[in-house]
Amino acid sequence: MPVSAGLLMFRRGRGALEVLLAHPGGPFFARRDAGAWTVPKGLVEDGEDLLVAARREFAEETALPTPDGGYVDLGEARLASGKRVRAWAFEGDCDPADVRSNTFELEWPPRSGRVQAFPEVDRAAWFGPDAARTALPDAQHVFLERLAAALEPA
Repeated sequence: MPVSAGLLMFRRGRGALEVLLAHPGGPFFARRDAGAWTVPKGLVEDGEDLLVAARREFAEETALPTPDGGYVDLGEARLASGKRVRAWAFEGDCDPADVRSNTFELEWPPRSGRVQAFPEVDRAAWFGPDAARTALPDAQHVFLERLAAALEPA
């Protein structure tokens, strides 16, 4: 089963924890919102270090820089499809309008013979914990819980 790796940027400003989530681009997600957002992530290449893959995928999907260290390990989640997702969090800030994604090609409409390019991520936004739970698929809620636990004062 494929493994994906990703990064969850968080900030603690504005009086509460917020996380940066990505909305997948392309026609399948164009009209979906609740449960369609995700941690910026992508497939790990054979033999690739998981954190290296997570940093690469975050950069490809957001065009935002990642730090050299200071990551919070959020562990693994298993999606309904059976795919495993490994994630880390890091503290940062950005304007979601600055997010720029790589693209993928897809025959669209199906069986039309026309191949179109779509961004892997069509937008990003900051979410508080409750809004993030609505935005993310259920399987990724564990990342929010683990981040909150990691940031609690000892």
